[in-house]
Amino acid sequence: MGEMTNLSRKRRGRETELIFAEYLKTQGWIYAEATSSSAPGTDIKGVIGVDWELKARADFDPKSAMKQQARRIKEGVIPIAVLRQNGQGEADVKNWPACVPVSVMIQLLKEAGYL
Repeated sequence: MGEMTNLSRKRRGRETELIFAEYLKTQGWIYAEATSSSAPGTDIKGVIGVDWELKARADFDPKSAMKQQARRIKEGVIPIAVLRQNGQGEADVKNWPACVPVSVMIQLLKEAGYL
C-alpha cells in the first residue's frame, strides 16, 4: 500500500509541474518547462531568475519548501514555492498559493514602484 501511495504522490507531483509549466507559457514565459523529477534544483526551467519549488500535497510546510530553496538559491534569483492544494486542478492553477520570503516580497514591491 505504501509503495502505491508513493507512486501516486510522485505522479501527482509530476502532473503539477507539467500543468504549471504550461500555465507559465500562457503567461508569456514560452520557454517554461518542467524539469525531470530526478534533476536537482528548480522544478521549472526556462524562467530566468526564478527558482520554482512546486508542492502537491495536503500537508504543505512552507518553511521546509523555502529551506529547501535556500540551500540552492543564488544571488539575484527569486525563490517561489507554489502549492497545489487538494481539489485544485488545471482549471484553478491561477489560484494556487505561492510563497516567498518577506525580504523577497519587499524587494519585488519596491522594484515594482510600491514605495
